[in-house]
Amino acid sequence: MAQDARKRALAAVAAAGLTLGLIPSSGLAHLRGEAERPSAALRAGLSHPQEQGEARIRVTTSLTLVEATVRDRRGHVLGELTQDDFRVYEDGAEQKIAHFSRDEIPLAVAMVLDLSGSIEPFLGPLRYASMSSLKALKEEDRVALFTFTSDVERRVELTRDKRAVSDEFESLRAGGGTNINDAVYLAARYLAEQAPAARRVILLVSDNKATDRGGVSPSDVTRAVLEADAAVYSAKVPGRNPVNLSLSFGGGRVDVEKLVEETGGEMFDVRKEGSMYGALKKVIDRLKTRYTLGYVPPTPGDGKFHRLEVKLGGDAARQSGGHTIVSKKGYYGTRQATATN
Repeated sequence: MAQDARKRALAAVAAAGLTLGLIPSSGLAHLRGEAERPSAALRAGLSHPQEQGEARIRVTTSLTLVEATVRDRRGHVLGELTQDDFRVYEDGAEQKIAHFSRDEIPLAVAMVLDLSGSIEPFLGPLRYASMSSLKALKEEDRVALFTFTSDVERRVELTRDKRAVSDEFESLRAGGGTNINDAVYLAARYLAEQAPAARRVILLVSDNKATDRGGVSPSDVTRAVLEADAAVYSAKVPGRNPVNLSLSFGGGRVDVEKLVEETGGEMFDVRKEGSMYGALKKVIDRLKTRYTLGYVPPTPGDGKFHRLEVKLGGDAARQSGGHTIVSKKGYYGTRQATATN
């Protein structure tokens, strides 16, 4: 069944004008110029090769992809919508939808785990929660694991073996600072380089309270995530950092809540969900009910930021009064490049 779904998705993409895969114009992010690059230490974190056996993909033309989750006024996800129910707007102008699917294009998920003191009570439940929730992903979906304190470490390369990620939790020890900026930045760069043909997601497990500003600015983080065309989801754990450890400088740390909103992700509070398993299950459920809409951008590869808006139209808009649509707010028209993986 999974293979059939994947074939249908790739066939739809080919019909829309892509060859050998689906790559949005906002995908395959490469930050241009030394001024936008992180330190040598950060760049070194991107040097690992991708998992063996991945197909080579050559880009000749592209679609812009927009993923959307639609909820009714009670918060229930609407899962039976069709292409005709959606309207997509770029910079205020409606676009013709050329691709439509739901959970057919493979996922590449970077789990980014905070190992500061705040996470310590959750490390035990996290192994079971991740093992159980990741099982719900499709066989061809891949997951990577990053951990961070003041430094960032990539523990598991993108792999279809979800058990390899949950098994890694057995050796983890908590303690240290909270460098969210570098962790999310590196995860975004990694997904853009290693999974250009996938739906890209960053799952941040943290109290979201930075105590280390890292080597990149909040604007660098936001741009890297948007250029990587990744959605940021947050499983927020209760914070217990002393007040004097919280950063007082206003512009030094990324605003996780704003980043989640801008990229079309969602935030789930572990306390409100009742458990770490409940929060991670919600994230996976959302990923499996997101609609993927693709269109040919009017100005592909112009390098500029373009605002996006997704709406419901026709009967769907009338019948789902009070609905909420969660989708990314924009993308960078990354210049065309020939790339191989």
